[in-house]
Amino acid sequence: MAAVLKKAFVLAAGLGQRMRPLTDNCPKPLLYVGGRTMLDRALDALADAGVEEAVVNVHYLPQMIEDHLKTRTRPKITIVREDVLLDTGGGVKQMLDFFGDEPFYVLNADVVWTDGEKGATLTQMAQQWDASKMDLLLLLHTTKDLPSYNGKGDYYLADNTDQPVFKGRTREEANYIFTGPRIVHPRLFDGARDGAFSFLELFHKAELNGRLYAHRHDGDWHHVGTPEALQETNRILDAKSKKRAP
Repeated sequence: MAAVLKKAFVLAAGLGQRMRPLTDNCPKPLLYVGGRTMLDRALDALADAGVEEAVVNVHYLPQMIEDHLKTRTRPKITIVREDVLLDTGGGVKQMLDFFGDEPFYVLNADVVWTDGEKGATLTQMAQQWDASKMDLLLLLHTTKDLPSYNGKGDYYLADNTDQPVFKGRTREEANYIFTGPRIVHPRLFDGARDGAFSFLELFHKAELNGRLYAHRHDGDWHHVGTPEALQETNRILDAKSKKRAP
């Protein structure tokens, strides 16, 4: 029987500096993409996957995010203010007690993906999750169909495996990019230092222990790191929406 994850952590504390001037007076997670805020897109996907409770961390213009989430009922929201930024790893670690010993989703509040023909992406990830061999499951997307993304891939993933290799540990071209969503087992944080640190440290730890796995994304992924990229993503989503309309 496939796992149904009940809890999640949504990273929403970033400064959004590359998205200025749009983020001068608005936190990046509250910018609209395809008619919804990026934060709501993430929380809606979690609710659709069966998540009942989610932690959202905030730092930049926190009251705006708190006010925006006041009327939300699915999932139930716990907001954590970070007066001092703890980065992606430290922010999650400080709330580990919330998750007990159960695996949970971690999502970035400022990335945009759409589901593919196989159905809900997060549900697919839960179906693949196997706690007996995994500490971390990443949603990866092939770099082949990302013409507007100028960055390079993050991992090499061979056709016959679901265990990715970080770009710095292989001579093969990194043919997949990490898209943001992941499933984490709390034991991955065993021995992690206190304070601010990047989640990437835990990616490396899981890989070196043979417990890092990947789920291949079959939908679309959009890079929305700049105002120009946001505008282009809105154009693409709007065109697709009109194409689907009767």
